[in-house]
Amino acid sequence: MKHEYKTRGTCAQIIRFELDGDTVRDIEFYGGCNGNLKALSKLLEGKTVDYIEETLLGNDCGGRGTSCADQLAKAVRAAHEKENKND
Repeated sequence: MKHEYKTRGTCAQIIRFELDGDTVRDIEFYGGCNGNLKALSKLLEGKTVDYIEETLLGNDCGGRGTSCADQLAKAVRAAHEKENKND
């Protein structure tokens, strides 16, 4: 299922991705550091929600208390919980 997440506190404004069960695919950031976020998307292609959350949650950018990576971790967890709410 496709998801869109509006970020908070980062240069990237929106993150779009697909969930296939607990596997994350086709991650796209809109805004932010283009080259770095494209690389992050490639590195995380096919990884699980748990892996992304464990690896990136709490990552800080410039003292903001969050980062694009942290926002992605939050986004995939929220989407996974939403999809599995009725289970």
